[in-house]
Order: sequence, then C-alpha cells, then structure tokens
Amino acid sequence: MRLTRRQVLKSGATAAGLAMTAGLSLGNESLGFVAQAQAVEPEKNESASRWQIGCFNRPWTTGSYDEALAGMQAAGFRLTGLLGDHKGEPFTSPEATPEYLDRLKERMTARGLTPIVGWLRTRHDLALTESLTLAKQQIEHAQRLGVKYMLTVGVDPPAQFGHFYRVMADTAQFASERKIQIVVKPHGGCSLAASEILRCIERVGHDNFRVWFDPGNIIHYSPEDPAVEAARLARYVTGVCAKDCAGRGGNVMLPFGTGKVNFAEVFARLKAAGFSGPVLVECCGGETLEQVTAGARANRTFLEDMFRTL
Repeated sequence: MRLTRRQVLKSGATAAGLAMTAGLSLGNESLGFVAQAQAVEPEKNESASRWQIGCFNRPWTTGSYDEALAGMQAAGFRLTGLLGDHKGEPFTSPEATPEYLDRLKERMTARGLTPIVGWLRTRHDLALTESLTLAKQQIEHAQRLGVKYMLTVGVDPPAQFGHFYRVMADTAQFASERKIQIVVKPHGGCSLAASEILRCIERVGHDNFRVWFDPGNIIHYSPEDPAVEAARLARYVTGVCAKDCAGRGGNVMLPFGTGKVNFAEVFARLKAAGFSGPVLVECCGGETLEQVTAGARANRTFLEDMFRTL
C-alpha cells in the first residue's frame, strides 16, 4: 500500500516521539536508536533531492522579468531557464550586449538563481549562412551568461525541415566547442513526437544535439501517449520541460496532476534510462503574479512528492 505524504510525515513524527521516550526510559544505551530515528527524515528526502528541479520564466511573462525572478525565488527554485518574452529583455538574442548579459546574470544571482538553459530562436526563411550567423551569436551570448543548454522548438513548415537540420548540425558543433548542448523539445512540426524527433536526431547527426522532453506538448500537439514517447526517446533525453495539458490542443497553464499527463509513468520511464534531471517547470495556473508564484510553488512540491515515490 502506498502511503500518502501526510501519512509518511505522521509516521516519521511518531517514530521520533517513540525514540525520545525510549531515550528517557533507557538512558544512554538508547542513543543509537534515537540517532537512527532522527536520520529517517533526511533519508526519506534523498530520492527527491537527487532530482534537479528548476523553473522557466514563462509563467510570469505578463509582468517584468524582475518580477519573474522574485516569483521564482519565492516559489523555492534555485535553477532557472529562459523561455518566453518580457518587455525590454533581449536575453540571449543577437541584440543582447555583453554589458546587458553580465547585468542579467547579476540579477539572477541576486535572487539565488542559476541559469542553465536558454531559448535558441532560429530563422529558416533565410540563406543558410545568415541563419547560422544568428544562431552562433546566440550561442556566444549563452556562453557569456553561463548556461549549459540552448533549447530549440523546431520548425513547422515541412519545406523548412531540411534547412533546420543543417542549421542544427552546424550549431551543435559550434556549441560543443563552448560546452553548450543543443536540445529540441516536442512542439509540433519536425518535433511533433518521438518519431519526428528521432528523425531530427538522425538527420542532424551530431552527438551534441539531444532532447528536452515535454509531456504536456505530446498531448497538446499529438495523439500519442507521453509515457510511451518518453520511453522511445529516453536514451537521448537530457532535460524535461514540465507541464500538464487538458487535452489535444488544450490548456497547459495547469496545476500538475489536473490534466492528462501521468507524470509518475513518464518519469519512471526516464529514470529507468538513468535520467534524474534537470526538470524545469514551464507552466502553472494563476491569473495574478501572486497566484502564478503560488502555482509554481505547488508544481515544484508536486514533483518533489512524486520523485519520492520513484
């Protein structure tokens, strides 16, 4: 029988209480038992702490980026990623200056946040050389900011698939020389679901091109089962964009566990392949910035509680 989180906490408190009683009645001989009882809580939390959990800025894009940073800090995150726009923030785009990037990192650090992933926005309606120039500028900016991954969402028009593969191949090589990994997430088009993403990996043909899985987008864009798709892609997955989804084409700004994603099944498949993060919360519920922060915190604790059961 699987215990609820409340039952686990209650049983831990009971054990600690028994240990204290035993210590009073048995004297120094009971100290070993007391120490064992007190060690239960850290041991119980170990399975959750092995998983790296962070948050994208996307839930707070109705406000300023500084409000997003404050929200992520208040929600208990220490890792962050860039996915979404805020007025006046070029992030790692070609328009960013060295001075802006240095200040951006300082703002993150001041909130106790470490950036690990940026958003790679590529153009596939341009000549190959122009597209590569724009992509490489973003990689250089990501290097200055200190991120480890740059995330692409693929491209939708089939006529641009070949161009995308060529840009990714060259960009993956350029990024590898700067210790940054290029990653693609499920997002329709050439990255619709596992079959399309496996084709991307084959066509790009570079070990520095990998996958950040997104179970909510599998449901939003495709008819496939996220757990099945996770298993098919698991050996290539180096991160997860965590979101739930109400159904095909449905709302993704949800509390985890209220939509169609079976998070436990998805992460069990990924864990079986050796994956333990990073996992970044991408979406949550909430109308006001305060509600969004509360929603992000709730989604973080949802993941932590689930990871304890894996």
